[in-house]
Amino acid sequence: MQTATQNDALARFGHALSDATRTRILLRLRGGPGYPAELAAELGVSRQILSNHLACLRGCGLVVAVPEGRRNRYELADKRIGHALDDLLGLVLAVDPACRCPDDPEAECC
Repeated sequence: MQTATQNDALARFGHALSDATRTRILLRLRGGPGYPAELAAELGVSRQILSNHLACLRGCGLVVAVPEGRRNRYELADKRIGHALDDLLGLVLAVDPACRCPDDPEAECC
């Protein structure tokens, strides 16, 4: 039986992954920590957009900001998040690529 806390944690994780930029940030950080300016350049987004997404990911409890002098280094809050992402990527690769969610107007039936 799942607790409300477990449901909330999964909902936060799902919310984080529901945006392509946040997903790209998480995938990038599973390879190691990064600094906002570098992350923005790597991902091809503005610093403001990156900052907004990092704030969301911090709020979801998925990343942490580690102060280093006058700047912050961002990393996954727990190394198990990286393992979970790896597991999800493995599942996605096993799913029919033509499958679409039913709420997609151009959906194909799974």
